[in-house]
Amino acid sequence: MPTSSLRQQILLVDDEEDALLELAELLEGEGFSCHTATSVKLALQQLTRHPDVALVITDLRMPEESGISLIKRLREHTARQHLPVIVTSGHADMDDISDLLRLQVLDLFRKPIYHTRLLETLENLFPKPRLHLVN
Repeated sequence: MPTSSLRQQILLVDDEEDALLELAELLEGEGFSCHTATSVKLALQQLTRHPDVALVITDLRMPEESGISLIKRLREHTARQHLPVIVTSGHADMDDISDLLRLQVLDLFRKPIYHTRLLETLENLFPKPRLHLVN
């Protein structure tokens, strides 16, 4: 697919590689360019490598560092403090939710992710460019 027709770049962060690859495949099928990371450390490296990332979708619970830790680091980084973040989790509790609200996350999706709702959210954020057909 030519670069000009690609939609925004998205960074996907999840320690479960199968979930990561499934989500990347879904979003790339919708025209997004996806970068993936299996940890907060790798996510930060990806953001340095790809400064044009327009959205981060991160898992909440990961073995080394949590998604909340990643979001806090983004909020402390001047160039990325307003970067939209969507969080996915199979086990969010009220403390997590209050932290996420404080960190101004865009949305929280329970796992397994309901793809239709995620795609609607992304369509609202990044509308597909409309093609103008000439007769």
